[in-house]
Amino acid sequence: MRAVWLKEFGGPEVLVASDTPDPVAGPGQALVEVAFANITFVETQFRAGGFGPFKADLPMIPGNGVGGVVVSVGDGADDRLVGRSVVSGTGGSGGYAELAAVDAAGLIEVPDGVGLDSAVALLADGRTAMWLLQTAALRPGERVLVEAAAGGVGSLLVQLARAAGATVVAAAGGAHKTGVARDLGADVAVDYLLPDWTDRVREAGGGVDVVFDGVGGEIGRSAFDLLGRGGRMLSFGMASGHWAGVSEEEAADRDATLLRGAQLTPEASRAFTADALAEAAAGRLRPSIGQRFPLERAADAHAAIQSRATVGKTLLVTGRSPAAGNPLDVS
Repeated sequence: MRAVWLKEFGGPEVLVASDTPDPVAGPGQALVEVAFANITFVETQFRAGGFGPFKADLPMIPGNGVGGVVVSVGDGADDRLVGRSVVSGTGGSGGYAELAAVDAAGLIEVPDGVGLDSAVALLADGRTAMWLLQTAALRPGERVLVEAAAGGVGSLLVQLARAAGATVVAAAGGAHKTGVARDLGADVAVDYLLPDWTDRVREAGGGVDVVFDGVGGEIGRSAFDLLGRGGRMLSFGMASGHWAGVSEEEAADRDATLLRGAQLTPEASRAFTADALAEAAAGRLRPSIGQRFPLERAADAHAAIQSRATVGKTLLVTGRSPAAGNPLDVS
């Protein structure tokens, strides 16, 4: 099979595709013929220097999420899984490849009416968005600020918050991304690259009740300043490189709730992913897949994500992928 290897930490160019022996499904595992591999921003940080939740010795095949068809199972796994379309986490490695051996118990079947590409786009981002929505306990009429609103998680939060009856303020970087957020249903969209972006939020309706913070840093800090008394700020990412500089004391003074990150159990992760897939199957949630790169160009995919040039989800497409619903976009 073809697989992408990380043999040293560094820039995107350290990701190199090569011929690799096919993996075999071990006890309790399933072998998935990968159609699409998920890429997350955290994976680009890990590649650059070992940052993030993934702990692995080099060399390794990166990739923490795949979607495809089960081609075989190991001892102890249900052989009725063979031939089914599934998505799955990989445990932190092995996803950037044409075949991946994964825990059979962790497989999630793709519902009818949901493409494999959409299912993979919802694998990590969907569970994060569903968890954030549940944890925030949005109430109809609340005003919600979604940072990185044109990104993988942010684009889903815009849709989910709008469906929950909230007024959605989308914050994104640049005119193109704010336009994407408006198309997804945001009531207000502001460019947080402009120095007066928080003034524009206030002019459009005042402060906010909930902040979904996917950026952290100065942008996250400014977003907190928009939060009214008794508000909630849920931080799910730090694209800036660090969390927003908000202390527990500041939050307490404003009677605000702060939540940074989540440690979900495997069972909870699967449940939230299944919920996202069910919403997609019902036509209520649509992942935004902005870019697709061939497996051989994983380095280009990482470079595009790091440069903030991407919109929505970025997927790797293997040579074994079925025809997808959207054209391959590697611009």
